[in-house]
Amino acid sequence: MANTRIFFGCLSMGAFHPSPITCFLETMWTEANSPWKLFAFSWHTKLKYPENFFLLRGNHECASINRIYGFFDECRRRYGTKLWKTFTDCFNCLPIAAIIDEKIFCCHGGLSPDLQSMEQIRRIMRPTDVPDTGLLCDLLWSDPDKDVSGWGENDRGVSFTFGADVVTKFLNRHDLDLICRAHQVSS
Repeated sequence: MANTRIFFGCLSMGAFHPSPITCFLETMWTEANSPWKLFAFSWHTKLKYPENFFLLRGNHECASINRIYGFFDECRRRYGTKLWKTFTDCFNCLPIAAIIDEKIFCCHGGLSPDLQSMEQIRRIMRPTDVPDTGLLCDLLWSDPDKDVSGWGENDRGVSFTFGADVVTKFLNRHDLDLICRAHQVSS
């Protein structure tokens, strides 16, 4: 919520210019104070700056989750369910991951035990809904865990946790320097 306040504060001052690259990884629509403004601004900016502004799909960018967290109710109340369906269709087309400067792997969630090559991510057909298991699910839902070696159970009840050893192996295998992710609960 604080991130959206800062974001809208920058907008009101005219301080937002996506240069050189801006990449949104976070679930925004269900956690923003003004999801309509954020949605409209984000898609407008993507159209205006297609080479500098990127939107990646988060775990709430699917019908089953954003129905629970109020986005559906907000859409229905203001504009009807047809617009919510249109938004959901847009979410189903969003890319899942990005690599910045050939060194930074970006996704909303984290890694997957099913991920062996970046080509697997490129082959994910869109539009698509988020399955309950597998590569796409993990890229949106998995979490790092400093107390885990390898792969572990996720307290969220979906996907996995992964240890530092998994991160190191992934970075080395793909000649990357960093994983940038957004899916983290503040404690």
